Amino acid sequence: MSIYLHDIPLPEAKARLQAVLEEAGLWRVLGVETIPLDENVLGRVLAEPVWAKVSSPHYHASAMDGFAVRAEDTAGAQPSSPLFLPCSLAPSPPGSSAQYVDTGDPLPDWANAIIPIENVESLDEDGKITIDIHALKAIRIRAAVTPWSHVRALGEDIVATQLVLAAGQALRPVDLGAIAAAGHAEVKVARKPRVAILPTGTELVPIGSKLEPGDILEYNSLVQAAQVNAWGGEAVRFPITPDSFEAIVQREQEAARDCDFILLNAGSSAGAEDFSAKVVEKLGTLLVHGVAVRPGHPVILGVIARSPERSEWERLPRNDTIPIIGVPGYPVSAALTAEIFVEPLLAKWLGRRPGELPTKSATLTRKVASPGGDDDYLRVAVGKVGDKVLAAPLARGAGIITSLVRADGLIILPRGVQGAEAGEQVRVHLYRSKAEIERTIFCIGSHDMTLDLLAQFLGEHDRRLASANVGSLGGLVALKRGESHLAGSHLLDPETGEYNLSYIRQYLSGVPVKVYGFVGREQGLIVRKGNPKRIKSLGDLTRPEVRYVNRQRGAGTRVLFDYHLNRSGIVASSIKGYSQEEYTHLGVAAAVASGRADCGLGIPAAAQSLDLDFIPLFQETYQLVIPKNYAESELLAPLFVVLNNKDFHDAVAAMPGYNIGEMGKLVAEI
Repeated sequence: MSIYLHDIPLPEAKARLQAVLEEAGLWRVLGVETIPLDENVLGRVLAEPVWAKVSSPHYHASAMDGFAVRAEDTAGAQPSSPLFLPCSLAPSPPGSSAQYVDTGDPLPDWANAIIPIENVESLDEDGKITIDIHALKAIRIRAAVTPWSHVRALGEDIVATQLVLAAGQALRPVDLGAIAAAGHAEVKVARKPRVAILPTGTELVPIGSKLEPGDILEYNSLVQAAQVNAWGGEAVRFPITPDSFEAIVQREQEAARDCDFILLNAGSSAGAEDFSAKVVEKLGTLLVHGVAVRPGHPVILGVIARSPERSEWERLPRNDTIPIIGVPGYPVSAALTAEIFVEPLLAKWLGRRPGELPTKSATLTRKVASPGGDDDYLRVAVGKVGDKVLAAPLARGAGIITSLVRADGLIILPRGVQGAEAGEQVRVHLYRSKAEIERTIFCIGSHDMTLDLLAQFLGEHDRRLASANVGSLGGLVALKRGESHLAGSHLLDPETGEYNLSYIRQYLSGVPVKVYGFVGREQGLIVRKGNPKRIKSLGDLTRPEVRYVNRQRGAGTRVLFDYHLNRSGIVASSIKGYSQEEYTHLGVAAAVASGRADCGLGIPAAAQSLDLDFIPLFQETYQLVIPKNYAESELLAPLFVVLNNKDFHDAVAAMPGYNIGEMGKLVAEI
């Protein structure tokens, strides 16, 4: 009987899946393998505890090159009254005073201490000091030793029968040494769960294909396979299956014969091509259809029966029930769905604890809204500015895989919470270490493509550049709040014609700052290849057939645009698309390339990146605004090294529309 349950809470969805797996006997380690102890077991999870078969060391061993003695024979030795002890190289009978030993040699039965060779004077048969070990007849010592000095006693490291490692340990390099020292040549580990990943969709094409309109590169399975392998499973990627119910059913049955778990990348929604739900209903039981999580809403959870056909894998200790997840098609949703549902299940099957990201309290840099009925997974960039740890929200689209690449962590806004305010304390689940956060330069302000280049060069100087694109004015406000180390800005003062300084005085009153030259750049109209609308100037934007895409309020490009509209006497309301906004130059270029707009004001590098044409109109100044205390800090010192680096200059100059005459120069100190 099928059960359609739309948007149920995440804890309830997990509980339903767990209950079914417990009933099927699958809420446990799936199986155990005994494999040779070698470097290939690294990362495998112990299925059973490791008990020591032997002690380590298994005899009393010399810890130094030196002389085995009875500690009591050395009593009374002092610098002013040394003792002389006869010695030999060969094993000596009881009663001998000293015997030479190398590191690791067994301690003679009659001895209970080692005197390091550097603490004795070696004497020949004439009583003279010698360095010839074969001429050695006696030693002179000037200090007594205590019993068991410089001796590795039997069982010093491991005692036979003691617990060496508990079950559930993911094996590290040092663990392999401990297991070997305990006398084991093999180890029992949890069998790797085999996870089938089935991409489906007629619109999907393999990586490397020549793309046509409507084609979508299939890389979700690549990401999911890497996740599965990183979490200790064994991913099995299947070829793309076109949108055919019968073909998907056949592919799923094929996967079920040899795998423990299926991730079905198919249409998972309320639409006509919701193959995930239909396939699960056909082959088993649909448990959940929709989970109240964003991104990742249309998740499907279910179980199916293994095909009755015989296979090699059926000899392994497993049940006939196989869990299946219908994964959303958007890449961010797909990746987060795996983190939420797949990793914990693999952890249970491997007998280890689920992965836990470290968390840290941070201050949210801007207000965010959240659907009150969902657990909202918000991607953020994280940096430490002064004493404050800050979290800057990144693009939220479920299809923006780069938002996960750029993310330093996640904020989970729980159901019932309809967002968070700027300045609010939030808990961030960190993808990066504390050390990485400490060496991060936080940049909030205007977008420019040279910032990506700057980030690359800073990486060579052990610094990360984390940037959030909020526009020039938003960058100055962030500096005022102490939420960034620097801001890129290109705000034109319509009255004076100068850039940034009047705005800095207005918005950063009381904050001492240094303004540095960065780049001069062209601004102009980005149009489609061949300029089919024959757009030449701002005046053409008022033509009814021309659609424009704008930058957001507070962006320097928006200020520049409005300034020249006023100078030209053009009314903003006469421009179709004036209220359609993008947050970056590349966003404007993408809107034009996709046909959403015919043109937008931007920089030539953005036009070139998407093979668009560019109509130059204006020259402007883009500067870096840095509070004085950060400009003089150790954290930002590499920034100025890069700003004066010839290779960086050459790389920027090679990009279209830039000049670097003022790069790195102190323009003003306010």
